[in-house]
Amino acid sequence: MAVVKATSEEIKMLARLMRAEAEEDGEPGMLMVGNVGVNRVIEDCLDFEDIRTLQQMIFQSPGGFEAVQKPYFYQAARGQDIRLAQRAVNGERRDPARHALWFFRPVGECPATWFNQANSGRYKAHCFYIPTPADCPRVY
Repeated sequence: MAVVKATSEEIKMLARLMRAEAEEDGEPGMLMVGNVGVNRVIEDCLDFEDIRTLQQMIFQSPGGFEAVQKPYFYQAARGQDIRLAQRAVNGERRDPARHALWFFRPVGECPATWFNQANSGRYKAHCFYIPTPADCPRVY
């Protein structure tokens, strides 16, 4: 059962985003990108107030994803990526992205904080960052 409403087109967009942002990190890394996206739709706090759909989340500006500005985001979604995006929409979560609202790919080590948000861990190339439960309780 989905934790956020999503059309089939939004699932495909999420699949493309997950692939564009983390294909090199494999399925677990791509799922974690999906976790961050779904968390942004679930939550209504900080940078993500009034984000209600996957499409709004994917194309949020400012504060959205760099991948939507690159040609590889606009490749057709593959079946395996669509299935993975559906898993994220259905609520499958993985640490360190379980409660994360942000991630980025640093050149070196993960900073302990990023824009005042705590690092929840790293998976391969990406560092994940979480809000405090007081600031964003719905993501917990």
